[in-house]
Amino acid sequence: MIAAISRLLGNCRHIAVGVLSPIPGSAAILARARTGAKVSIIGCQLPEYRTEGGVDLFDCAGQGRLDAFFLSGGQIDGQANINLHGVGPYPEMETRWSGAFGSAYLYFMVPRVILFKEEHTRRVFVPKVGFISAPGVSPSNIYRPGGPHALVTGLCVMHFNRQEGRFRLISVHPGHSVEEVKDNTGFDFDVPETVPETEVPDHETLDLMRGVVTQTIATTYPAFAASQFNAMQSNAAS
Repeated sequence: MIAAISRLLGNCRHIAVGVLSPIPGSAAILARARTGAKVSIIGCQLPEYRTEGGVDLFDCAGQGRLDAFFLSGGQIDGQANINLHGVGPYPEMETRWSGAFGSAYLYFMVPRVILFKEEHTRRVFVPKVGFISAPGVSPSNIYRPGGPHALVTGLCVMHFNRQEGRFRLISVHPGHSVEEVKDNTGFDFDVPETVPETEVPDHETLDLMRGVVTQTIATTYPAFAASQFNAMQSNAAS
C-alpha cells in the first residue's frame, strides 16, 4: 500500500498527512525521497515535516498551496462519500466514531485526495454510507477544485472518475483477484477487460522504505515503524 500510494503522488509539490495516518505518511516520505516534494505531517516534530496542525493545512489548502492529502473512513461508498461519524440514525448513533474535523473542507479544496483503507470488506465499502461526513461528488454549480483521486486498500488500487462519479479498478495486489475485490465491495465499480497486478516495490524502493522512511515515520509512529521494519527484515531474510 505504501509503494502504491507513493506512485499516485507523482509530481506533487506539497503533500500533507493528517493524524493516525502512518501508511500514507510513509508513502509521502517515500515520494519526498524520490522527488524532493515538501511533506507536512501532523504530529511530526522533525523540522522539515513539522506543521502547526490543522489550521496550517487549512490555510495552505485555501491558498492553493497543497497538492495532495489523504482521507479514510469507517464507511466509503461508490461515489467516494466518506462516513467518519458512525453507524445508525444521527445523532443517537449505535456506534460513534471520531468525527470529520476538517475532512469535508480539505476534500473540497485539495486537488488530489487519495482515499485509503487497509481493511477491504463490505462492512467498509458499502452501497451508501449511513452519514456523509465528506461528500465525494458535488453538483456542477458548486465550486470545488479538489476531490477524490484514487482509492488504495489492502486488496487493490482504484481510480475515481469525478465526471462520472464512479470508481474504476486499476490493479489488484499480488495474491488477490478481481473476484475477491468484487466479493468484498458493496458498490458497483468499473472493471477493464484486463486488470494488471499492482507493481511490487523494487529493491531501490525497499531500501528507501527500510531506511529513511522507517527512520522518519518512527518519530511519529514508533510502533508502526517497528512492526513494518521487522516484517520487511523477515521477508528479506526469507
